[in-house]
Amino acid sequence: MEKVNINLKYNEIFNSYPKVEIKKHIKKLIELDFYYPYNTTFFCITNTVHQNFEYISKNFSACTGLSKENMMDGGMDYFWSLFHPKDIKPWISCLNDLMTFTMNELSDEQRKKMSYTWNYRIKNAKGNYVTIIQNTTPLQFDKENKPIIGLAHYTVLDCDLHMDICACAKYLNDQNEYETLFYRNISSKNLLHVISNRETDVIRLLLVSNTSKEIAVKLNISKHTVDTHRRNILKKLDLNSTFELISYFKNNPKLI
Repeated sequence: MEKVNINLKYNEIFNSYPKVEIKKHIKKLIELDFYYPYNTTFFCITNTVHQNFEYISKNFSACTGLSKENMMDGGMDYFWSLFHPKDIKPWISCLNDLMTFTMNELSDEQRKKMSYTWNYRIKNAKGNYVTIIQNTTPLQFDKENKPIIGLAHYTVLDCDLHMDICACAKYLNDQNEYETLFYRNISSKNLLHVISNRETDVIRLLLVSNTSKEIAVKLNISKHTVDTHRRNILKKLDLNSTFELISYFKNNPKLI
């Protein structure tokens, strides 16, 4: 697998003016963390310029088993090192798409009322990959109105949960309701490039309970060829069985 330099890609997306200040309301969030109960969420105050965390809430260790001190010392490089290797490119694609949308499609006033959400997997202290849903609200902007300080909330989900990687941008409108202005399923976008037309035919027939022999007859190919397609599909999608394959597409019917 091609190695991706996350630091380099992140800099390309968030190259910003380096002057940063933490405002009073951010300090208040830190004070309030003392009173928050332990649960399956934690929050961080992120600095995209210095690629570090201005603050990490106490729930980080409770949610992941990982050291809060290592997270603070290592900054975003440490956090990125925990990412599932197969999620890195889709995650970078999410960031790039969101930033392109933010800078090209939104007004300066809209940028101040945006909330961004995306997901990925990280390795916890037990060595298991858990799904993270990250929601970030920008708090401070540079001279070009790029977000540089953000309040990020992270929800930690079950290890066995398989989710498409998606990016979403919502705007707090005049009615004080969040309105979705941008949504993209990155997994669906990438899927179009890795699954061939013939493999798509095989998947569709598997979803309606056809055996390899029945699929071979309907597609006018050999059973051996069908079985080869099935193995290749599982490998491309990082799935372990036909049961997982069927569950995956039944949960994501728009992908096929």
